Amino acid sequence: MNMAYKYPDAVLMIFCKAPIAGHVKTRLTTELTAEQAMQVHIELTQRTLQLTSQSHLCPVQLWCTPSTDHVFFSASAQTYQVILKQQKGDDLGERMNNAFCLALNSYSRALIIGCDCPSLTEQDLEAALTALNQENSCVLSPAEDGGYVLIGLNQPHPELFDNMPWGTEQVLEHTRIRIKQYNLCYQELKQQWDLDTHEDLERFRQALAQG
Repeated sequence: MNMAYKYPDAVLMIFCKAPIAGHVKTRLTTELTAEQAMQVHIELTQRTLQLTSQSHLCPVQLWCTPSTDHVFFSASAQTYQVILKQQKGDDLGERMNNAFCLALNSYSRALIIGCDCPSLTEQDLEAALTALNQENSCVLSPAEDGGYVLIGLNQPHPELFDNMPWGTEQVLEHTRIRIKQYNLCYQELKQQWDLDTHEDLERFRQALAQG
């Protein structure tokens, strides 16, 4: 694959669940069927893959769970020229830390994003990559719900992922406290929003309608 990346020393890792009805976007099923919620997950993932692969900022990896075997993942790898990787670990923190440790063996900086943040832009991703120019640095894009939609590191920091209350509104605050405790060079980018609820879905549809 002959591709000129702007930041060849960096890697972007997209964390993604296999689109299985009843296992993805379950909070949308108050208004949608499990099948419709799964279609929203697919739409958001494809949008994220398109954004990241079109930008040519750096190599892109799709970190899959529960395995890379799902046909959606193999089709995505062909369509968007992404490398498939297997998430490993008992909870989200362990899986993220494992991904960073592996990535930073081969690259000097790495970002993790989810696949359900419609507000992320190419400019946001580039700002995150350039924030990692300083030694021992961390970059975050906070989410409106108290979590974050992007985290970037240029060396592993397991302490940012261990015993974290994942899925709660305390994740961002706990992460900020630990960044301070470990004296990391830290940059916070503008706040984003991810799509979890029916209100979020309405907001996404309105944004698409407005172009």
